Amino acid sequence: MTVLEKVSYLKGLAEGLGVDDSTKEGKLLKAIIDVLDDMASNLESLEDYTEELTEQVDAIDEDLDSLETDFYEDDEDGCDCGCEDGDFYDITCPNCEEEFSVDEETLLEGSIECPNCGEKLEFDIEDCDCDDGDCSCGCHGDSKDDDQ
Repeated sequence: MTVLEKVSYLKGLAEGLGVDDSTKEGKLLKAIIDVLDDMASNLESLEDYTEELTEQVDAIDEDLDSLETDFYEDDEDGCDCGCEDGDFYDITCPNCEEEFSVDEETLLEGSIECPNCGEKLEFDIEDCDCDDGDCSCGCHGDSKDDDQ
């Protein structure tokens, strides 16, 4: 039984009992039942609106999920640039002390300009016998200034 049905039952009960609205108590009971009726109507409208809104939000959520799947499916395992996660090295510019990352290909080229200050940085990796930068010689992350 809904709240609106319960209030309708109270209205019928009051009429069936012969509540006289000429008395103070009768006027009070009828006014209370009228307020309850208004509140029950408003509550039912809110419940209907909430149900419609929930359906719309669910539909939007499904659409968004579909878009995310279509748009970001390549990014789930990382970026789609073809690189591996371990192919980046952190470099600190000795001129401006800005830290940035470079990929292994850029590192193997031997030099790069600092993206912050434009200083040319050179990398000396010719003497290194290590594999994938996992070494103690410091060749895979240290940079030296062109003037040194």
